[in-house]
Amino acid sequence: MNQVQRKAFDTYAERWYLEGDDVAAAGQQLDAAALFGRKAPLVIEIGSGMGESTAAMAAARPDINLLAVEVYKPGVAQTMHHLAKTGVENVRILRADAAAVLTQLVPEQSVDEVWLFFPDPWPKTRHHKRRLVTEDFAELVASRLRKGGVFRLATDWEPYAEQMLAACTPVKALRNPHAGWAPRPEFRPRTRFERRGLNEGRQIWDLEFIRR
Repeated sequence: MNQVQRKAFDTYAERWYLEGDDVAAAGQQLDAAALFGRKAPLVIEIGSGMGESTAAMAAARPDINLLAVEVYKPGVAQTMHHLAKTGVENVRILRADAAAVLTQLVPEQSVDEVWLFFPDPWPKTRHHKRRLVTEDFAELVASRLRKGGVFRLATDWEPYAEQMLAACTPVKALRNPHAGWAPRPEFRPRTRFERRGLNEGRQIWDLEFIRR
């Protein structure tokens, strides 16, 4: 971590941070109301990265409790820096693997939205098996969503967008309210990954699936 990240982590970790291994070791599932100190719709962002868009989305949606899941510790600390600058209080950060969080820590039918914006596309053919979005993963997400809950995805990598669509469409618990691709959510800012993709001539592909 750089100096800014270290300062943010030391200042705010006690207030906003959870270590996934510690939660798992406690042998309990997440209690969102206790974690956030209030009852509100629970949103899980998978792969919050450096957190600039996380802070902006939390500010745009003050009515939600936003649980940001990220494995990269400098990203976690940078997220704290952005949260402090933005002044939002409705975010908690969990450092852990997303699939493990959903499997072990999140109760079934307890989440209002899951966001997966610009995950690593692993563009090389030999790395495709590392892509997060598969039909099994979509089934897992669906099982954690409440009825009417929303799974939102976005990528600037067309082959991965097509894989996402193909993975989520067969899941019986999910339905696509659009004829394929979804409009961009108004609350999602232009991330640095999105800007880079656009600058390189790539299109942005959004998807939205609703829990039946």
